[in-house]
Amino acid sequence: MSNINIIEKPTTVEQEKLVQSQFNTNVAFFIHLKAYNNSVRDELEKRLSEVFFFSRGVDWKFDSFGIEKTGSRGTEVLGYFIFRAVEIEKLQKLFVEEFKDYENAIRITCSVSKYEKVEESFFELEI
Repeated sequence: MSNINIIEKPTTVEQEKLVQSQFNTNVAFFIHLKAYNNSVRDELEKRLSEVFFFSRGVDWKFDSFGIEKTGSRGTEVLGYFIFRAVEIEKLQKLFVEEFKDYENAIRITCSVSKYEKVEESFFELEI
C-alpha cells in the first residue's frame, strides 16, 4: 500500500462514477416530539416512508434518520431526518403534508445547508 498514486481528475470509468456533485445541499428536519414511547420510531419511519413514496420526481437522497432522547442535546425529544436535495421547496411541502396531522409533534424545524466542493482527488488501493 505504500505505492498510492493520487490524481486530480478521474481516469477510469470507476473513478468517473465516484465524482461528487459540485454543490451539495443538505436538508435537516427535526420533529419536536411531545412524548417518546415504543411506537414513536415505527410511526416516524412509516411517515418517512410515505414521504419517500410520494416524492417521485423530487431530486433528493436520504442521508440519515434517528431519535434523540431528552438530555442528549436539549430538553425535547427530537426525531431527525437528513436529506441531500436539490428541490428544497418540494421536499419541505412533502414533509409538511405528511406531518401536519401528527399529534405527537410540537413543531417541525428545518435547516438547509449548501456546500461547495473545494477539492476532490482519486486513488486506487492495491489489495
